[in-house]
Amino acid sequence: MNSSAPTLLETSSLAGLADALHQLEDGFRDLPGLESVPKDAGGVQATLLEVAQRLRDNYPYFHPFYAGQMLKPPHPVARLAYALALWINPNNHALDGGRASSAMEKEAVAQIAGMFGWLTHLGHLTSGGTMANLEALWIAGQLAPGKTVLASSQAHYTHQRISKVLGLNFEPIPCDTHGRLDAGALQGRLAKGDVGTVVATIGTTATGSVDPLPALLDLQRQFGFRLHADAAYGGYFGLVDNLRPETSESFKRLREVDSIVIDPHKHGLQPYGCGCVLFRDPAVGRFYQHDSPYTYFSSNQLHLGEISLECSRPGAAAVALWATLRLLPLIAGGPFGAMLRDGREAALQFYERLRHDPRFLTGVAPELDILVWAVRASRVSEASARARRVFAEAARRNLHLALVELPVTFFNLREATMEPDRATITCLRSALMKPEHLAWIDSIWALLDEAAVNSQPKPSN
Repeated sequence: MNSSAPTLLETSSLAGLADALHQLEDGFRDLPGLESVPKDAGGVQATLLEVAQRLRDNYPYFHPFYAGQMLKPPHPVARLAYALALWINPNNHALDGGRASSAMEKEAVAQIAGMFGWLTHLGHLTSGGTMANLEALWIAGQLAPGKTVLASSQAHYTHQRISKVLGLNFEPIPCDTHGRLDAGALQGRLAKGDVGTVVATIGTTATGSVDPLPALLDLQRQFGFRLHADAAYGGYFGLVDNLRPETSESFKRLREVDSIVIDPHKHGLQPYGCGCVLFRDPAVGRFYQHDSPYTYFSSNQLHLGEISLECSRPGAAAVALWATLRLLPLIAGGPFGAMLRDGREAALQFYERLRHDPRFLTGVAPELDILVWAVRASRVSEASARARRVFAEAARRNLHLALVELPVTFFNLREATMEPDRATITCLRSALMKPEHLAWIDSIWALLDEAAVNSQPKPSN
């Protein structure tokens, strides 16, 4: 490797891992020694280099030029703490398998719950948002058996899939032109009865839209359903101060919902997979009760396996999250929130450039750090084809965006004089969720400009 080449992958923090391993090892000095050098050390190194070679067949998820899907590098302390824990390889099911890491999970989950204003709660980490939402809807189904689950048409597709797995009826509710659950349409469906749960999406994966939680809470008081907040993507944004007032109000009132899902492996700087499910009423733990003939006898304390549908779970994920929160606590105005603020500011600045560029068509301003835009053309079908060409040209320049199919109602086609010959339009999408994105906006814009110029149809002779 050329020593003068610019650094891409952060490696300076690796120096501290050896010291931490010695600190860990000192806690077990009363045991007989073990041979610590693997007999196949040469093979290990050769295999590891082969793995590194294979991993080069990836998009540069760690780089600011990757702005497509919701991928954010773990914080160095999370990577190192996760690796450190692997020398123990704890299992956060029963305390027998992960005494220290189970305690760290409880402390980390309590800090997340505290971010929402919950001093009492029931919760734990999961393998990701899908499993966390499954547990939330499973509890909802236990409390209201046979009742229907409602979520917006822009809610994550797993809610419909999970409902089917759980044997629950599911119905989508239309969205407004902002991509948020339409409170009027919801009220009309609630009036028909037989609804047990409504899912509020706090940051949709397509556009980053936040459902109008105050309106949903008003409807909850009127109709008496259970309200679950899927904040897998946007849950941490309550810590920032540059949200729109109406969006900020939804975050302030998250403490009033019945359950919350958040994914630390999205904005929480964690490796995959690390999700979290929280219940405001700890009494729902009664639905998890089960007997184990061998697992739960080492302590009379609560074992995490007694409040989780998953059994074996990586204690390393809890250790990594605990370490990150130790370094970057979840406090408004703190360094962690500043990272989110920068990502949102990057999205706002990028939106302003798009809005004033005659080649592009924008909808409403982003609520979080995701933004979508269309490419102008005379017809929606042509605009969709142009978007796909811009996407491909951007990728050739190492700018990696995403494509998303959205209802044409999200855009003012009349003002853009665009014929709606399709019900949906293919748009470009970016998730500017890395703290570095704000400093790279000029470079990102320059590449998008080049991609737009080079994607124009070539004139025929």
